[in-house]
Amino acid sequence: MTIKRREFNKMLGVAAITQTFLTKEALADTAWSLEADVAECCSCEIPCPCNFGIGTKMRCDGNRLIEITKGHAGDHDLKGVRFLVTFVMGKWSRIYVDDALSESQMQAFNAILPLAFAGFKNQSRSIETVSLTVNRTDDLLTYSTPASKVEMKPLLGMDGGLIKVDGLPSKAFYDYVQYQSVVHTHQGPDLAWSHTGTNGFTSRMLASG
Repeated sequence: MTIKRREFNKMLGVAAITQTFLTKEALADTAWSLEADVAECCSCEIPCPCNFGIGTKMRCDGNRLIEITKGHAGDHDLKGVRFLVTFVMGKWSRIYVDDALSESQMQAFNAILPLAFAGFKNQSRSIETVSLTVNRTDDLLTYSTPASKVEMKPLLGMDGGLIKVDGLPSKAFYDYVQYQSVVHTHQGPDLAWSHTGTNGFTSRMLASG
């Protein structure tokens, strides 16, 4: 069997991720901070109670896009790191890293994952490098990997403007804007789903440690 260099590099990326920051001491000694754009669709009705700090009793299927605009983890520059987390809330996640990341950006991702995104990492059943596509217009935000696809539109208020929510209990939910899913799908080894008309949002994440 032959392996193309692209596939081999993907395997190396996954292997590198699993070997990074293996000890609690290393985690504790690494200073980090980041700002990121977040976009998510889930299967909850609008608004998603999880984002308000109230867990849902229903199964919550989600696709969360994280695009880091600036930050650092130790000596690693986080700017440009981009990945998608597909999850069932509180159960499991699968993490899809943009295969367009450079080697240094992949190292930065490896560094920040167990620090800022430990919940998703600890529940992850796989971490893969894949093609990740993102497109934005005023009317539609779309993002996709081979396994997941999201199209969502801003939900407008009575005055025709965006619906914005302040004061949510998470550092991932600054500048929160309410969206509604048009397409929200996933086809994977654990589960497949297809939703429309459900909760979506964009926000800004500000965090440090």
